[in-house]
Amino acid sequence: MTKPPKSATWVVYLMTLHGKHPGVNAVCEQSEWDALELARPGYHTLVRAGIASEGEAERIARQPSVGANPSDKEVR
Repeated sequence: MTKPPKSATWVVYLMTLHGKHPGVNAVCEQSEWDALELARPGYHTLVRAGIASEGEAERIARQPSVGANPSDKEVR
């Protein structure tokens, strides 16, 4: 018997790039974000978590104001 595929949630985060300010928005699955945070806590900035689909996360990441300013962040 096979298990049904696990429904993944997605996150948008501000990727820290050496020598680049302010960085770029990136998208990954929640489990990948958890691994990034475990490896280097606080290095990248979470913008929004708990996104239901990759497509929705990509749309959020492309919004010009998302992650541009710490006061614009919507962390969930």
